[in-house]
Amino acid sequence: MSGGPKAVLQQPAASLPPEANAVVISVNPIAGARSAWPRVERLVGLLSDQGFRVEIRTDLSEVADLANRWHGEGRLRALVGVGGDGTAAELVNRTEAGVPLTMLPSGNENLLARHLGLGASPESICRTITDGKLIRLDVGKANDRIFLLMISCGFDADVVRRVHGRRKGHIRTRDYFRPILESIRHYEYPELRLHWEQLARGSQPPADGLPSITPDGECSPPVIVRWLFAFNLPCYAGGLRLAPRADGADALLDICAFRRGSLRSGLRYAAAVVFRQHHRLADCTMKRVRRLQVTSDAEVPYQLDGDPGGLLPVDVEAAPDRLTMIVPKERAKDEK
Repeated sequence: MSGGPKAVLQQPAASLPPEANAVVISVNPIAGARSAWPRVERLVGLLSDQGFRVEIRTDLSEVADLANRWHGEGRLRALVGVGGDGTAAELVNRTEAGVPLTMLPSGNENLLARHLGLGASPESICRTITDGKLIRLDVGKANDRIFLLMISCGFDADVVRRVHGRRKGHIRTRDYFRPILESIRHYEYPELRLHWEQLARGSQPPADGLPSITPDGECSPPVIVRWLFAFNLPCYAGGLRLAPRADGADALLDICAFRRGSLRSGLRYAAAVVFRQHHRLADCTMKRVRRLQVTSDAEVPYQLDGDPGGLLPVDVEAAPDRLTMIVPKERAKDEK
């Protein structure tokens, strides 16, 4: 890893309210490859030493009720998710807009935490809660289900569906090997019909819904693809940069779609992504959109932030400023 300085997030930041002194810790007991309880106990001790009231919950309904109530009373300093990207998305789906979230990373990839510069140690998260900054980010919505990072349809979503279909506890990297082989043998790369709508920043989406309306007001024909990714943030497993310009503060989603469906084509696309040349491929579509719709005549799964999302069709849109995160102060741009 590079030893150079970390980039500063460009979203304007605000200070944490000094009167808020309550922390809710939500523990996903099966996230990641091993138990996070020793780090949770250490974090509780550190926060208590700083004078915070700390409550731990594992039941998501209890977590949401307590976090929403304390936030409404002005007492909530932080909701701490102990888990991975799926845990973060689940907490945002269950809590009100404005609830301040931070993460003690305990998943396999922890893409959101890495993007925001959140450390994995209890000491670093305690410092973030004590003197960090608040930033506002967009989210995506897929059939009204919030996702934070990305949605994808096709081969990788089929792998995710197979992994979670046999999940019994902590997921390890090796748990993906057999599902990947099964998808290689059985996935048929059906056609995906993609409609999109791109709006000027600050304009309102039309009330007549999808299929998409282009900026000049005409209906566009569907684009036929076999692989589809749409990003709110530029994060994907393995550090792959399919949409490196995705920005969580532009009220848009960044599409990366590929038109050919086969394992050979998938390997070609993967190589192009690794070398950051996929945008030059004639059969690759890159576009920024406000809303999109994906349909198929086949039974095609989609995944959200690494968890199964369901089966197509899916309507997707960007939701501006829905996510409030606490980040280290050195990673935030102060609000002017």
